[in-house]
Amino acid sequence: MADQISPDQTRSGAPEPQPHVSPVAVGGVVFAVCVLGIIGSFHAIAGLTAILDDNFYQAQNDYPFDFDVNVRGWVQMLTGVLVLAAALNIFSGRTWARAVGIAVAGFSALENFFFTPYYPVWSAIIIALDILVIWSLTMYGHRQAHKVYGAPV
Repeated sequence: MADQISPDQTRSGAPEPQPHVSPVAVGGVVFAVCVLGIIGSFHAIAGLTAILDDNFYQAQNDYPFDFDVNVRGWVQMLTGVLVLAAALNIFSGRTWARAVGIAVAGFSALENFFFTPYYPVWSAIIIALDILVIWSLTMYGHRQAHKVYGAPV
């Protein structure tokens, strides 16, 4: 019985040191999840607005990417739901969840590029937040996720 070592101890009896996890990396993931949740909500609300009121977003005659407002509303609302789902899955610590979060944030930035003539400042803010989310998720790598969650990722 005295020879048995608990999983939390080394042979000398001292507790096994906990792996170092960068607070910036973990904080970046929390930031990314929160911002993705907010961006997803904004997309869903803007999409629902376009679906319910066709006249809310005025057509731009000289804009080459002027789409039907109703179709754009459905696309934006579905994008919002996908962004929210990606945000919730990132906390699983899985590599695929981070990859999906990066892809969804990139798609969100691209979608807001097409939304620029309707609300230019708003689009620029969302694109900047999407870029910060992508940066945060790429800085949080495989090793940090393994240290935080303790399971193979």
